[in-house]
Amino acid sequence: MVRTLTRAFTGYPWIRHTVSADDHLDRVSRFQELFVSRIGLPHGRVWVTPDCEAASVWTTPESTGIDEVFAELAPVFAELSGERAPFAASAEEALTPHRPRGPVWFLGTIGVDPAHQGKGLGRAVIEPGIMAAEKAGVPAYLETSTEANVRFYRRLGFEVTAEVELPGDGPRTWTMIRRP
Repeated sequence: MVRTLTRAFTGYPWIRHTVSADDHLDRVSRFQELFVSRIGLPHGRVWVTPDCEAASVWTTPESTGIDEVFAELAPVFAELSGERAPFAASAEEALTPHRPRGPVWFLGTIGVDPAHQGKGLGRAVIEPGIMAAEKAGVPAYLETSTEANVRFYRRLGFEVTAEVELPGDGPRTWTMIRRP
């Protein structure tokens, strides 16, 4: 799963802006490993395809202790960002006002191995989270830094709530919500 997420995020604008270029793939891999092992699995929900060609990691309204985990991991994430840590911090600061305040299913990361894209695998690992949010009567929320992803998520019922130009010449990032 971590290998798939790492491969999927190679070249992704947000990652290029917020993670140092030196040892880039190792940094991205470690970031994804921590997100899966310390956030998604113990505190959220994770879906994968049978051979892990696609994976999604969500936090949910029931994710207890998540704020403490993020606080504990913040210095590790900053270290993994390397020289790009100030850009990562300013990107988070720019997006925070656009994030939902109430209960929400938050799609923290989703990736499809590039060799398997275009086969419906992304939809397969996102739809369970959408259905769970729908059943709970709460919105599903995500952020993306590519226009192609915006079109994909719109087909899944998400709507753009903000377009944010990230500070430091960062990529445009869209916040999106899917209401129940």
